[in-house]
Parts: sequence; structure tokens; C-alpha cells
Amino acid sequence: MHVRAPAILLTARPHGEHGVVARALTETAGVQPGYVRGGRSRALRPVLQPGNALLGEWRARTDTQLAALTVELLHSRAPLFAEPLAAAAIEWLTALTAATLPEAQPYPRLYAGLDAVLRAIEAAPAARDWAAALVRYELLLLAELGFGLDLSACAATGACDNLAYVSPKSGMAVSAAAGAPYAAKLLPLPAFLLEGGSADWAAVLNGLALTGHFLTRDLLVGRAAEALTARARLIDRLAPLAPPPDAG
Repeated sequence: MHVRAPAILLTARPHGEHGVVARALTETAGVQPGYVRGGRSRALRPVLQPGNALLGEWRARTDTQLAALTVELLHSRAPLFAEPLAAAAIEWLTALTAATLPEAQPYPRLYAGLDAVLRAIEAAPAARDWAAALVRYELLLLAELGFGLDLSACAATGACDNLAYVSPKSGMAVSAAAGAPYAAKLLPLPAFLLEGGSADWAAVLNGLALTGHFLTRDLLVGRAAEALTARARLIDRLAPLAPPPDAG
């Protein structure tokens, strides 16, 4: 087994006295785990920071053996961890990806999507320009793993316009008119998930509530649910940014 590829580091956990078991997402080989000898050293600790772009080389005698991994730093995002909001976002994105993706299965769209969100966070750590992209990444991850939402038409009428809600059971869109009598039982569907573009804070929080419902129900179960702690920290940091309803 030999893989050499650019990768986004997802997790790095201590193993033994000096080593680290790292998991990284590659474009064509999916999530690859590997043992980094000396990974806890002063030289390698800054390299093995979740969110960093690396050139990884995995070598193992068999596909079932944990590969030995050597890494070269391509791009460091370590400075972002001085920004609490950016740090919380990177922690959540990498934890979510690590907790849900099976190993060695290629997900090129998720690789590109994760890279794009991380670049957006780097460009604007204050979150105004990347929060909507983060929600879209969660939606993409659900779709890539077989739990995509159907936001193409109203589940009740078949109409394709004025979609305002999502059924928490079926994951299908519901129009404003059809959903009005049941609004309290439905999830709001923010317009930016249909139309693209930016979103205000209320829409971002609605989007997080929408994706969070299906992530928690369908993917983040059992041990994977541990990743939700990182999501809760992110939402706690984002929520104060949303103005109260009467503030416009």
C-alpha cells in the first residue's frame, strides 16, 4: 500500500510516547489514517494541526496495516486558531468529516468543498462570509453519504416555488402555503440554500438547525456523536452575532 497525495488534516491523536495517529482527507484516496513517528515533537506539532494542507505519504505492507505516514506542510492554518470563531469552525469541520466519512473511499466533492470553506474562513475569520458556506458543506456531506435532502419541490403539492420549510421526517421541502398550518412541526428552509449567495445571521442559524437535525439523526450516532460537542461550541460563538428580531 502506497499513497502520496495532498491532503487536509482532520485529526491527530497521540499514540505511544512520541507518535501520533493522524487522519487526513485526500481527493482521490479518501480519508487515510497513518502513524507519524515523532508526531508529538516540537517540529511536527505545528504541522499536525487540523485544517492544515499537507503532502502526505502513506506506506504499509498490507491494506489492513496502519500505514506509516510522513508529512510535508503545504499550507498552515495555525494562525487561525488565535481567532476563537475561526478555530471553532475548523474544529467542527474537521471533526465532522473525520467522524462520518469511511476510510479509503474517494469523495472529491467533499474534498473540494472542505478546502473551499477553509479558504473562506482564512479570508474572513469574522464569519460573515463563510458561515453560509459551512452550512452548504454540511448539506453536501449529507448528500454524499446518502442522506441528502430533497429541496427541489414541495412534498405536498409538487410546486417548485415559495419553498419555505423542510419535513423533519422525510427531508423534503414544503411550500409556504402547504406548510403554514404545520409550521411549528416543520424546519425553516432558508432561502440561501435554494438561491445561493450570502445569508443574514438568522438564515445561517436556521440553516444550522436544519442540517443539524439530519446530521444528528442520520450520521452522528454512537461514537460519532462525540463530534457534536465541537458543533455546540461553534453555535455558541455564532449565536450572539445574530441581532434580535426587532433589530432588523
